[in-house]
Amino acid sequence: MSTTQVEHDHTHELVIRWRRHELRRAGYDSKQASQLAPRFDVDLHHAVDLLRQGCTPPLAMRILL
Repeated sequence: MSTTQVEHDHTHELVIRWRRHELRRAGYDSKQASQLAPRFDVDLHHAVDLLRQGCTPPLAMRILL
């Protein structure tokens, strides 16, 4: 594996961790945040906004996935 690939993988993992943290902070439980974090087809801001607008995490999960 090249140095560039290792750096890319590390950066990718850092982004997923940050997304997981932000989802947990917004109100998703650990399992939900772990499901959503690596899904780059799920807009993080939309996921957070759903909860801010009063959606429950289970309903938000159904909407997002």
